[in-house]
Amino acid sequence: MKEVRLSKLMSERGLCSRREADRFIEQGWVYVDGERITTLGTKVRPDQIVTLDERAQRRQKDVVTILLNKPIGYVSGQPEKDYAPAIDLVTAKNHYAEDRSQRRFAAKQRKGLAPAGRLDIDSQGLLVLTQDGRIAKQLIGADSRIEKEYLVRVGGDVTAKALRMLNHGLTLDGRALRPAKVTRLNEDQLRFILTEGRKRQIRRMCELVGLAVTGLKRVRIGHVKLGRLPRGQWRYLGERETF
Repeated sequence: MKEVRLSKLMSERGLCSRREADRFIEQGWVYVDGERITTLGTKVRPDQIVTLDERAQRRQKDVVTILLNKPIGYVSGQPEKDYAPAIDLVTAKNHYAEDRSQRRFAAKQRKGLAPAGRLDIDSQGLLVLTQDGRIAKQLIGADSRIEKEYLVRVGGDVTAKALRMLNHGLTLDGRALRPAKVTRLNEDQLRFILTEGRKRQIRRMCELVGLAVTGLKRVRIGHVKLGRLPRGQWRYLGERETF
């Protein structure tokens, strides 16, 4: 049986991200068949039992995942000229008053907080910011199939042919898009459900069929909905919530 890097195996099993795996190995917090592993790059068989020390498990429980209703005008990740990053909104003042989480906000929770998926500067809605590599992999990993739902206002004639092409048959950057679920809600609004996230994908899809996006709002990622979260405010992902 071919051996693989321990960190890769841990990531594939959903124990943690590869980066976290390396940190845990360095700390001596990883066991393979009961034996403590401390050497980075260690290779193991895929059928071996991998467990985490209690200290690693506690560390994982301390990481936070935040759900933000991003307004237009904020960038998802690194700041750009004249535009602030969405993380600037993660403050005590903007914490949703009806958040049911028992967590209390602390400035240190912003450290290592990164967007798990983009939401363009001229788009609004649900943005996930997380310290948890497992969640990041689940949402933006190469094999992710998590649904993302958007409400999209368009200008132009939404023909039956355009709708068929939006659902299946379009290509971006020389690669075919995965089948989507696109339905018409009213004269100028569509619902998009995608399982991938190419750069400015919905806007570019619409351009290919002669439509112009005039408004875009993400309202769901997997099982997690934007709900009544006010624009510019955030809450914690609940302990029992899963994507």
